[in-house]
Amino acid sequence: MLAWSPGLNQSGPTEFVFRVFTAVPALRVLLFLLFLLLYLLILCSNTAIVCVVCTHSSLRTPMYFFLSTLSSLEICYTSVVVPLMLSNILGAQKPISLAGCGAQMFFFVALGSTDCFLLAVMAYDRYVAICHPLHYTLIMTHKLCVQMVVGSVGLALVLSLQLTALIFTLPFCGRRREINHFLCDVPPVLRLACANIRVHQAVLYVVGILVLTVPFLLICVSYVFIASAILRIRSAEGRRRAFSTCSSHLTVVLLQYGWGSLVYLRPRSSTSEDEDRQIALVYTFVTPLLNPLIYTLRNKDVKGALRNAIVSKEPSCSE
Repeated sequence: MLAWSPGLNQSGPTEFVFRVFTAVPALRVLLFLLFLLLYLLILCSNTAIVCVVCTHSSLRTPMYFFLSTLSSLEICYTSVVVPLMLSNILGAQKPISLAGCGAQMFFFVALGSTDCFLLAVMAYDRYVAICHPLHYTLIMTHKLCVQMVVGSVGLALVLSLQLTALIFTLPFCGRRREINHFLCDVPPVLRLACANIRVHQAVLYVVGILVLTVPFLLICVSYVFIASAILRIRSAEGRRRAFSTCSSHLTVVLLQYGWGSLVYLRPRSSTSEDEDRQIALVYTFVTPLLNPLIYTLRNKDVKGALRNAIVSKEPSCSE
């Protein structure tokens, strides 16, 4: 295992600054309010799903256990990035230390990777539920569900640690190391290196394949079997229900893997720093906000539980 030494091969002040979105004060205030609103919506919507799943016994199934875990990940994922981003939008450019930048990169990559692995686990859960319904409770035990979540987190932590350690052994150029981004993501930090980064780019692609391509292929294989099983269901109502439980997950999969692949799997020659920053805004704000909305709007059980939770609080409020 690589030993991460943040100060290795560094000269000059060991800190970075993020490039500002705009120098116009009025626009900075509008951007701050917009991103703050989106962040609060992400926190509220994902927290609502976690609370509903934990408090309603009808939702204590593997599918909703994974859904609440996904919502918890989204809360942590955005909280690693957004508070620091908001402070830099409204105030002056605040430097971030080399160790702080490395820590943010580590947690950002680890949580994002866990998200991708968990979506593959959820696809396996849907495969067992639809293709082997009689054995579902025997296969998808609570112990197995916890083991798969822990395995996803563990694998993500190992990959993130290796990638972050490798990147922060590089020397960086200039005394004022400005990152053309709003977070310490891998591609913009690599662009500041004053050394040959071909090996580091190769490692980034390998990690991208392990985190994005392999789970996506496993999901595709699962859905081939799922589609085959759905087509064999005789009743139209049964097919509709089976499709409804999978369509939400499939929509989230396409959003997550699609945007992630645009940043981490495209050749460097076909990308620009501004494009990467714009795409990062999507998977930092839009995807974590859409996930609970997609699952809630297309899932009668979650909608019913949320409705019951709201109705049950009304009498206590009126008292």
